[in-house]
Amino acid sequence: MTTPATQQPRLRTWSIAGAGRRRLTEYEIVTGKFHYHFGRQPAPFDLDPGSAINQWYLRYREGSPLRADDWEGFKDPAQLSYRRYIALQHDREIYAEGVVDHFEAADHDARLDPAWVAVLGRLYLPARFAFHVLQIASLYVGQLGPSAAITNASFFQGADELRALQWIAYRARSLSLAHGADLADSATARAIWEDDPAWQPARQALETLLLAYDWGEAFTALDLVVKPALDAFFKEAFADLALANGDGLTAQLLRESGVDTARNQAWATALARYAIAARPENFTILTEWVDKWRPAAEGAAGGLAEIFAEAPVPVSPESAVATVTASLGNLKEEIRS
Repeated sequence: MTTPATQQPRLRTWSIAGAGRRRLTEYEIVTGKFHYHFGRQPAPFDLDPGSAINQWYLRYREGSPLRADDWEGFKDPAQLSYRRYIALQHDREIYAEGVVDHFEAADHDARLDPAWVAVLGRLYLPARFAFHVLQIASLYVGQLGPSAAITNASFFQGADELRALQWIAYRARSLSLAHGADLADSATARAIWEDDPAWQPARQALETLLLAYDWGEAFTALDLVVKPALDAFFKEAFADLALANGDGLTAQLLRESGVDTARNQAWATALARYAIAARPENFTILTEWVDKWRPAAEGAAGGLAEIFAEAPVPVSPESAVATVTASLGNLKEEIRS
């Protein structure tokens, strides 16, 4: 009599994830070891090792001073997948549209002081260019990220910047209906971005950011310095200024966007901590990059803050800069802790 072979239990997960018999989460399924082009020898992509794209990645990603033995250990604290991100932002957009409907029903924009509208035209509406640079930089960091968890988090951040851009475009159109068509004219906003003295420190910092090719420096400059500085300036200091000048709609849209800022800072600080835990030398590398980029970020805030004094209900530029400085200081402490 023959005895049937004992059946081995079938694993209900992907062996590549190393999860054993544990059921993978949705986040793990769509992020775990998805990058096929990191750590491959002699070059990341199945092309001539000397090709431009391979040389770029070898120099600016694999050759970055920011290194870890295994970047796969990093996890986005929010553990967002594309499906979850879309669902989350759909609900947020419904809320924001409800805010807009409430203020539009009260004829909000027509009641604004023209002097305040002038501040919006000079400071808020040209911010579309600043947020667009943050979007491009986020996509670059994601494109070179050494793990899918880093790439996904950075790409979602880029989508957040696009969302902020869309609401600036809405405000430009809405304000133009009550205060003049030039407010919706991209050429007008671009001229301010390119020529207004208050904008030039920010423009220089942002355009220089686009030249930070090393992925580690690009991540540090963007996510630990420049973006936190501009987010604190617009979504905290400028939102407070808007509220003081009777512009509750702009204030609420900016503060609602601050939810994205909090989530983005959470993954950025988590990645910095992971890098330091993986390789203690990374603390020095990150600190040196933060110190390199911080003067430019604070200078950007200082230039833009000068416009605060022109509001009908002004706030001292020093107060706005202090908000940015405090935010950067808190972020640095979070990384260190």
